[in-house]
Amino acid sequence: MADEAELQIRDIRDDDLGEVTRLWREAGVARPWNDPAADIAFARKGPHSTVLVGALDGSIAATAMVGEDGHRGWVYYVAVAPDLQRGGLGRAMMAAAEDWLRARGVWKMQLLVRSDNAQAKGFYEQLGYQDTKTTCFQKVIAAGE
Repeated sequence: MADEAELQIRDIRDDDLGEVTRLWREAGVARPWNDPAADIAFARKGPHSTVLVGALDGSIAATAMVGEDGHRGWVYYVAVAPDLQRGGLGRAMMAAAEDWLRARGVWKMQLLVRSDNAQAKGFYEQLGYQDTKTTCFQKVIAAGE
């Protein structure tokens, strides 16, 4: 089991793309309708978002995409390599995402969890996140550009 103290957290680099997208698929956070490379590129376009990677012994073991919209912070693609899950790396990535937002003056962080993902719900509840009993609406306004 990995020690979260050994985890080196940093912003994603260009040469991390393949390793990160592979991790997302293995961890089950990638969805067929989302292009991971496009999502990463979009997150890296400006100063309002990034992808944080957690490396162990030079290999990417965990990620968290974090950003802010001027009002709230959001986190996506929280992933830990399957063989390293339940070892504190997810908790470390969430703390790093919270720190990233806190450094920008953002005081509230939100995330989306699929209704059937009990494991993720339990993880976030243990970290102090609460179900806000709200409904998220979505409308696709532009084809994947």
